[in-house]
Amino acid sequence: MSIMYHQNGDYLLPDMGLNETGKTPLNKYGRMRLRYLQEHRPGLYTRLILSGKLYEDLLETQKTAQDRVVIITDKMAKAQNISEAMKTQDQMAWIGKITTS
Repeated sequence: MSIMYHQNGDYLLPDMGLNETGKTPLNKYGRMRLRYLQEHRPGLYTRLILSGKLYEDLLETQKTAQDRVVIITDKMAKAQNISEAMKTQDQMAWIGKITTS
């Protein structure tokens, strides 16, 4: 493994580039994790950037949070007796119940 350098004035600097991010865009939870790392965990944020694993960490957090939202929403809907059949019969009542649960 060799490291490539480029000359910048009197100094030789290593050619370091960030890995390209994946095609999956960050949603609310990925961006919240990014902001949290930047503001409250700068050491971890820097380590993740330098290792090239920041985007991977953000996607993992995003997927975990989204899965939890689906699970919690389903449990709340079952507790309120909200079903897909109710959505097809009376959409306004379904919206009222699903947004208040």
